[in-house]
Amino acid sequence: MSVQIKRAYAAASADDGYRVLVDRLWPRGVSKEHAQLDEWLKDVAPSPALRTWWDHDPERMEEFALRYRAELDSNAETQAGVAALRVRVAAGVTTLVYGAKDPHVNHARVLAEYLDE
Repeated sequence: MSVQIKRAYAAASADDGYRVLVDRLWPRGVSKEHAQLDEWLKDVAPSPALRTWWDHDPERMEEFALRYRAELDSNAETQAGVAALRVRVAAGVTTLVYGAKDPHVNHARVLAEYLDE
């Protein structure tokens, strides 16, 4: 399996493979042409309530990861998106594209680890 993550604001490259936006909201100021996405899976992003609670606070990252993984495990719509991602990842390099500013404090990192399990 080869899962990588990349900010939506970074330029796409041939090494990205299949590019999937994993945010519920479109990244502000990013055109569809610049994003060069193959797919947008809103349902694998954290719920609005969880995202609001977390607010990308580094001190809440560990608890956020636990709660987000619980969402990934329990929500039927999320499970369908995760299953589709696992098929895609098994087929080749997949890049999870996200809009958060911090490359370490973001849900795409948690999702990539979850997919690798």
